[in-house]
Amino acid sequence: MGGNGVLYPILGFASCVAFIYMSFGDLKLSSLPKGLSLSFVERNGSHFILDGKPLYVNGWNSYWLMAHSMDENSRGRVSAMLQAGAKMGLTVCRTWAFNDGGYEALQISPGQFDERVFQALDYVIAEASLHGIRLLLSLVNNLQAYGGKTQYVKWAWQEGIGLSSSNDSFFFDPSIRKYFKNYVLSLRAMNGYPKGLVHRARSPTKRQHEHLIRHIGPTNCVTDDTSKTNPKRADQPSTSRDMTVLTRKNTITGIEYRNDPTIFAWELINEPRCMSDPSGDTLQEWLEEMTGFIKSIDKNHLLTIGLEGFYGPESPKSAVNPGEWASTLGSDFVRNSNITNVDFTSVHIYPDHWFHDLGFEEKQRYVSKWVRSHIEDCDKELKKPVMFTEYGLSNQNKDFQASQREQFYRTILDIIYKSAKKKGSGVGALVWQFLVEGIEEYNDDFGLVPWEIPSIHKLTIQQSCRLARIQGLNQQTGNLKQLCS
Repeated sequence: MGGNGVLYPILGFASCVAFIYMSFGDLKLSSLPKGLSLSFVERNGSHFILDGKPLYVNGWNSYWLMAHSMDENSRGRVSAMLQAGAKMGLTVCRTWAFNDGGYEALQISPGQFDERVFQALDYVIAEASLHGIRLLLSLVNNLQAYGGKTQYVKWAWQEGIGLSSSNDSFFFDPSIRKYFKNYVLSLRAMNGYPKGLVHRARSPTKRQHEHLIRHIGPTNCVTDDTSKTNPKRADQPSTSRDMTVLTRKNTITGIEYRNDPTIFAWELINEPRCMSDPSGDTLQEWLEEMTGFIKSIDKNHLLTIGLEGFYGPESPKSAVNPGEWASTLGSDFVRNSNITNVDFTSVHIYPDHWFHDLGFEEKQRYVSKWVRSHIEDCDKELKKPVMFTEYGLSNQNKDFQASQREQFYRTILDIIYKSAKKKGSGVGALVWQFLVEGIEEYNDDFGLVPWEIPSIHKLTIQQSCRLARIQGLNQQTGNLKQLCS
């Protein structure tokens, strides 16, 4: 058309400049691919709400997504896992947003982060959004895997400021509390990467290339030789103020984590226990402080604790616990979950860890009792949603048979479906854990590749669809609507 003769060169130059910047990681994309925009999940009483409608969740755990996104050669498996989840109608994946100390740590020392690992987490979030998957991101581990509270205590002890070498000092030592807050949101301005950390240039991935072409247009001025296009040498440290978790700006999408609806919710700590104080007061005080702190920073996202679901020694329901030992761990499901800033409750289900002398059928009966008890708590007392954020059956049980996993999963999923159908507080569950081929190093005695077991694959899709039908298939988009119609 007439008049475009000047416009075309301008657009071509702009495309070239944008793509060059993207090739070394400095371009911040502020929009996601069209058609995959997400809204924040909210809570109304004992229900999740999405775009004004109740939301029920069928999802899974893949704790390894960030770790497996460090190397661009292995990122394809992360993408494959998220794509496979979406094709089964799954909508939420729970994964670690922490790795404290040790090999390829996100947090190398208190308040010191490795930008390479942060970019791996950026990738996980951006890739999840592309597939319409929301993420439940856990912030620290009670266990030693990936550092956990043990690493925080070790740091304080090494610096000579720790009050105790007990792992439980994570909850009561003021210095360690500050460490954790620094992780969530640094209490001091960070004007650059920690000394010794180098942010190196990267060429755009094929997916980033496709994203730029979709939003800017084709260009022929792309080069893999970033030394010719980068105004800053690739081996020089970059500067950034994004070295925190909640306020981190994603280097792929340009969206701060706290403003990204791809994040379903934050999980404060995986399976908190404070056995040095069975009364539960120490853990309760820590939970109240940290949930309030997170909510002061991020009011967009839901927040849960990460509890296993055990009842405390003073609870009238302590008899529901799998044993007396469970009431001595310093946690209490009802008391902890009743904290104002906790949006929904979390429960885990591992009968073969809890019982070593029961047969499969006896464990099944106990699981039914356990699940119904927590739904009852949330229906009648807490008035909050309950998510069973981990459930699994070990293949190391002496009487294990492959068919038992389907029966075990179905017991849990049926109870949740019945609760959802009655508009109860049982809003969803996340299986532990799903994998793809080629990542055996992240497997355990609970993991499986779902499509390799037809009965599990079928059950997973069935649960996704019957929950979607409660919400209304007309409200669904993408995979769910096509899968369940």
